[in-house]
Amino acid sequence: MKSNAVRDRKKASILWAQTEGFRSAFSIAILAMAVGYVFMFGAPLLAAFAIDAIRAGDEFAPEGNLSAISSFLLGDKPGMMSYLLFAAAGTVILTAFAGVFLYIRGRFIARASEGIVRRLRDRMFDHLEHLPSDFHDKADTGDLVQRCSSDMETIRVFLASQIVEISRAILMLIVVLPILFSLDTRMAWLSLVTFPLLFLAAWVFFQQVKKLFETVDESEAELTTVLQENLTGIRVVRAFARQEFEIDKFSRKNRAFRDHNNRLISLMGIYYAFSDIVCLGQIGLLLFAGALWAIDGSLTIGVLFAFITYEGMIIWPIRHMGRVLTDSGKAIVAMGRLAEILGTPIETQNEETPQTTLTGHIEFKDLTFSYKDTNVLKDISFDVQPGETIALLGPPGSGKSTIAQLLLRLYDYGSEHEGKGSIQLDDHELRKLNRKYVRSQIAIVLQEAFLYSNSIAGNLKIGRLDATKEEMIQATTDACIHESIMRFPRGYKSMVGERGVTLSGGQRQRIALARALLKSPPILILDDALSAVDTDTEAQILEALKSRRSEQTTIIIAHRLSTVMHADKILMLHDGEIVQRGNHDTLSTQPGVYQRLCAIQGAIQSQIEHDVADLKKQDQEVTALSEGGNHHE
Repeated sequence: MKSNAVRDRKKASILWAQTEGFRSAFSIAILAMAVGYVFMFGAPLLAAFAIDAIRAGDEFAPEGNLSAISSFLLGDKPGMMSYLLFAAAGTVILTAFAGVFLYIRGRFIARASEGIVRRLRDRMFDHLEHLPSDFHDKADTGDLVQRCSSDMETIRVFLASQIVEISRAILMLIVVLPILFSLDTRMAWLSLVTFPLLFLAAWVFFQQVKKLFETVDESEAELTTVLQENLTGIRVVRAFARQEFEIDKFSRKNRAFRDHNNRLISLMGIYYAFSDIVCLGQIGLLLFAGALWAIDGSLTIGVLFAFITYEGMIIWPIRHMGRVLTDSGKAIVAMGRLAEILGTPIETQNEETPQTTLTGHIEFKDLTFSYKDTNVLKDISFDVQPGETIALLGPPGSGKSTIAQLLLRLYDYGSEHEGKGSIQLDDHELRKLNRKYVRSQIAIVLQEAFLYSNSIAGNLKIGRLDATKEEMIQATTDACIHESIMRFPRGYKSMVGERGVTLSGGQRQRIALARALLKSPPILILDDALSAVDTDTEAQILEALKSRRSEQTTIIIAHRLSTVMHADKILMLHDGEIVQRGNHDTLSTQPGVYQRLCAIQGAIQSQIEHDVADLKKQDQEVTALSEGGNHHE
């Protein structure tokens, strides 16, 4: 119980912090609502005044405050028609003033709630952008989308409606109860008989639906995840003809969401049916008792009308407290889901930030790194001088990409991952350097190139917003993609679609490579970045990269020997260890993994060349026979 209370206070503190700057707007809204209801509550008194005047005719004589007001406005002996005109005009004026103040309430409450949620949404997105890679590895994208959209909307509705409803119910009781007791004490006490029962029902209902709301929210998140995955991977779904399977999967999640919602709606229906019976029974009780007292002359018809009107004004908001508590429970659940994200520590940003650009010197010293209790790298040591090109080879899972991720500080070696050793950039300890600075000095091209739904030029300028057209053309030329871009209808202004789906895999990789080259960083990492291009294009790209060797240190991660054979150093990894190192000429003559790889890929290449030669020979024979036949005719 204590831990739950602590968590609830933490959720409330997060929301309270976001209200800074908008609390005055909430105060003005509540004050305007209070003034508006004061005017609104005057209207039933005037209606009671008019009813009693009609019943009494010329003998009518108002009592109490109404007597003083009517004497001041109408004189000492006004006629019945004057009383009626006074009541009608007064009702219109009071209602108009109430409408003005209630408009002010709505305006300020909307301004405050929209502003708070906008700020909270900005904070949430900013926090997500700075969370470590560990978090995103485990997170569900659909669930995060759900938290940033549906949960935010739940909080907005709570701020815009339910806080006002709570204030409204309290104001109703504070303002109306004195009026009721001033009119008739017996009726006033009778009008409060069912209030404890309504409050108790609302509280029980709140406790029942709180957990159910959390279940509904999680169910909706699962539904969003399935939808997001299918829209993102629609080509894979169609390629494997999985439409029926995915439709069935979505239907199951949709059915579960519907069932949870049905249970929630059923519970709400029970509460509202019960509360409606109680409220209508309360009004019926007042009407019955008031009628008896009106018959014996101890209560006027006008006062009875006023009581029935006021009872309707206060009992329905009190009954609505069940809905308020329900939405409050939903807001608590939503705030808890947001607090879970906001409470996750972000990447540290306060490390050393050198004022100079790196030269590109990289040194790994006895580095061991573990992830999820699995040793990924074991005593890795190597040195890369500025401007050198180093290649990393090895089977999947050997640790090649982990080296690139450590250089980018996507993961940190150290006690958190039970790692040891050191990585140095220009004699700076990597984990002591500011992450943003490190990533500004490195450009990486991944095998799965990600492009934004933007123009080609927009995607190229992600690393350098100030890049000129000439610099873009130079980068795309080096990446062998310039001519392909110029064949597009709008050239560099052509849109590539979400994730670059309108481009081929090779085109996406080459645009991503051009984006990295345009950034012109001291360190360039190619993580199997040429796997989708043909060998001729690969050779042209590698030749262009050779001309940049003096400008940047290059780390190439690949599986094809043609990609790495011209590197200054080649590291062969296996099970997180370096099993061979040297250049192509040295390693190809040494017995070991690299030599076997050369033999295998050489044999495959020879077979391909032999098959191509056979096909060409067959084509020539067919052509000769065809020409011979035509000549004979």
